[in-house]
Amino acid sequence: MQKIACYIILCLLFGHTAASAQDTSLLRMLNESENAGDKSHIVTGTFKATQLINVPTIESPGKKSLQFLIMHRFGKINEGAYELFGLDNASIRFGLDYGITDRLSAGVGRSSVDKAFDGNIKYKILQQSTGGTPVSLSLYELVTHYTQRYTDKPYLSGRFRTSYTSQLLIARKFSRNLSLQLAPSWTHYNLVGTPEDKNDVFAISAGGRMKFTKRMSLTAEYNYLLPDQVVSTKIYNSLSLGVDIETGGHVFQLVFTNSNGMIGPYYLSKTNGSWDKGDIFFGFNISRSFNFRK
Repeated sequence: MQKIACYIILCLLFGHTAASAQDTSLLRMLNESENAGDKSHIVTGTFKATQLINVPTIESPGKKSLQFLIMHRFGKINEGAYELFGLDNASIRFGLDYGITDRLSAGVGRSSVDKAFDGNIKYKILQQSTGGTPVSLSLYELVTHYTQRYTDKPYLSGRFRTSYTSQLLIARKFSRNLSLQLAPSWTHYNLVGTPEDKNDVFAISAGGRMKFTKRMSLTAEYNYLLPDQVVSTKIYNSLSLGVDIETGGHVFQLVFTNSNGMIGPYYLSKTNGSWDKGDIFFGFNISRSFNFRK
């Protein structure tokens, strides 16, 4: 209705044209407006960042866009006042992600946890559309290699330090304020702690974003590790809560999580912190995009 009203006002303002031509033009514009309403449109802005908290979202940098991502986690809150409730300690990850096309992106990163390097590729298989595809679907592939030195474990070298993670990201934007995502994942470890531990580990992640002001949102994610896969150490499921603040060219996320690691193999199957015991890491994610497209 707003488009039709604008067309009528424009016709009145530019009434120097012939009346017959004006009527024909107006009728044509009304028909075009009605036909446009029947077309399917791509749904954008399902999430405002490429990370929900730890889990990647279906979003990726646009073509010829470079994203610089900082993921920072302080120590555990239950470390007490002596450690300033975890603020004296920290772990961090730096990442660079580049949009090769509007559907395909690639990135690299470096984490202080285990001094791990990572590389990833994300591809948008499907995009949600009005009156068409009900969900968006992206494939996320991650390879991780840690370089932490263990002088007492010389066998931990080369390919034994490498793991591979595949995640299928399924998301739907239900309204301007609510988006949800489901992400089944598979991780392969070249080396595990004991023969009882599985080299291939399966997990499923669920999370979402609820917008409560024009530029602020609540986010949450839960990563469920299927049982009897990692048995040599006590592992907890990762639960994370956050607040997103959109500030123009970047998104700032305040984070509370029981996972110290910020890439797939760590938050999916190496989370040793418990919310019940106060093993909560406060931190933040901040991303900044640079557009190289004319």
